[in-house]
Amino acid sequence: MRRLRAFLVLCAFFAFTFPLMPLQLLFLKTGSRYARIFPHWYHRQVCRLIGIRLTIEGEVAEEQGVLLISNHVSWLDIAVLSAVAPVSFVAKQEVASWPFVSWLAKLQRSVFVDRNRRNEVGDKANEILERLAGGDHIVLFAEGTSSDGNSVVPFKTALFAAAKPAGSAPMGTKVSVQTLALTYTKIYGLPLCRRRRHVIAWYGDMDMASHAWRLLGLGPIDANIRIGPPVPLDEFPDRKAIARYAEDRVRKDVVELLRGPPVA
Repeated sequence: MRRLRAFLVLCAFFAFTFPLMPLQLLFLKTGSRYARIFPHWYHRQVCRLIGIRLTIEGEVAEEQGVLLISNHVSWLDIAVLSAVAPVSFVAKQEVASWPFVSWLAKLQRSVFVDRNRRNEVGDKANEILERLAGGDHIVLFAEGTSSDGNSVVPFKTALFAAAKPAGSAPMGTKVSVQTLALTYTKIYGLPLCRRRRHVIAWYGDMDMASHAWRLLGLGPIDANIRIGPPVPLDEFPDRKAIARYAEDRVRKDVVELLRGPPVA
């Protein structure tokens, strides 16, 4: 039964996705405003198709550029976060070479960064800052990798160099930082315990294809998202300050989403 469900979901996904890819490409080529919001609509439908049920606390500031700093659990995160708001992602350069996935990432206007080339990081920083100043919402997975879903991996301050380069000009109130904590808590309405969260988490040397096949056959998944309040980017003196603030907040929110708020 699980194999049948996975097969049907995959068939529906490709039948839904392939006809829409040329449409998004047209939006990009013509500079249409739909190039930014169409992926948001698309991923909301993908979440419904897969059976991801979203519970969202807070909201992304709409009238300004926002750097969204999130933890990273699974390949599902892309669809989930894109369903929350119109966003683009900061992705590692390797993603640009992944079959099919790279097409989707480029259609969503992702920024690819080669972390091993310092000169390129500077160029990408200018691109990211221009996008933020233009009102874009850009997601940064600050752990630099994905986790097992039970905790938050320490944030890598070097990843913030593209968003807060040394000597960058003030951005004023038009660009803010918001944290985003993401957890997967239930399958088929049944709570996931610590030892079962790896079923959804994709990390380490897991093969993506086999992991996706198993996951898509399981059934409805509950995803919980908590979005922090917007804080002007200029309030942080440097990238390390952003990393400290974001890690503390995301770690606290992930723990509360998994275990419930602390008892007073």
